[in-house]
Amino acid sequence: MFPRKIAVVITARPSYSRVKTVLSAIQEHPNLKLQLIVAASALLDRYGSVINYISNDGFEIAAKVFNVLEGENLTAAAKTTGIGILELSTVLDNLKPDIVVTVADRFETIATAIAASYMNIPLAHIQGGEVTGNIDEKVRHAITKLADYHFVASESAKERVIKLGENPAFVFNTGCPSIDLAKEVKEKSKQLPFDPYEKYGGVGATPDLSNGYLVVMQHPVTNEYQHSRKHIEATLEAIYQLNRPTLWFWPNVDAGADGTSTGIRAFREQHQLPNVHFFKNMEGKDFLHLLHHADCLIGNSSVGIRECAYLGVPVVNIGTRQHRRDRGNNVVDVSYDVQAIKNAIEESITSSIQPSDVYGGGEAGKQIAALLEQLPLQFHKTIMY
Repeated sequence: MFPRKIAVVITARPSYSRVKTVLSAIQEHPNLKLQLIVAASALLDRYGSVINYISNDGFEIAAKVFNVLEGENLTAAAKTTGIGILELSTVLDNLKPDIVVTVADRFETIATAIAASYMNIPLAHIQGGEVTGNIDEKVRHAITKLADYHFVASESAKERVIKLGENPAFVFNTGCPSIDLAKEVKEKSKQLPFDPYEKYGGVGATPDLSNGYLVVMQHPVTNEYQHSRKHIEATLEAIYQLNRPTLWFWPNVDAGADGTSTGIRAFREQHQLPNVHFFKNMEGKDFLHLLHHADCLIGNSSVGIRECAYLGVPVVNIGTRQHRRDRGNNVVDVSYDVQAIKNAIEESITSSIQPSDVYGGGEAGKQIAALLEQLPLQFHKTIMY
């Protein structure tokens, strides 16, 4: 009976950017009703108040779940997940959705999957089947086994989900919804359409961006979290020595984020950084505009693997966080070594990059909304072994 109620849970800054076009497509679909649940770090000002962008984009929020424990270590992550299960169970009981949608591989995301599964609500998982080589991969595959429908972003991810034993009839390669936004930016953005300093504030120097700039986004690696400060210091030193205009973004709320943040603050106190500006956050499309016109992205964010592949932006990927992900020819992998990072940046900004559609061609949001209308709501999950 229509409209179907589709509960989508947003838990962090990247989650919203990943599914914004899905939210729009569900909201515009005559036979679907969006129930948007915002949780975890997406509610916190220190990580950019993503909820403000969500509201400004015209999405009505059905429920908020405050479940993040301070500490940014493995214990806090585990307890945050537990609180998420408790709180989300209550929210889902109140909203009574027909389908729950969860995104990717964050530790808060599995709370959504567990709550929906135990409450017998069909679960759709976006971006399953990918590999990274760290704890996120375990979480992603665990969610795959809990999910009923799978909207994957690449052909190899589709094959992997099927090999995990999922019914091929419910595994769909829709591409990554974030590519939908990248497609629009690529087609329309001839120059940077806003002043990032004026629009987003931030702290630090305000270097001239007209002759090119770098973007840095580096997160802690959860299974190497105790080394997060050392890791970020190598990147800081490389950027310091290069002395190019650089826009630097704050890390996610993961185990080790305290070490990353402390490393940045300490380095700023000890060094003059006349060409570096720091931001907490940026609206998804603006961030893609910024990347589209950048000389290079440095760090370990999946945006370098996904959107930058489609946009044809050079990426210096540091460390193991994106290990084994599908990628285009825009990515150079390096270790946590100052000279290696510097060399890779200097080589990348002069390289010729061919854009890649490995993560889709930009129609994922509409495809996912159409599938959410058509898929069966009651069935016994068939495990294919």
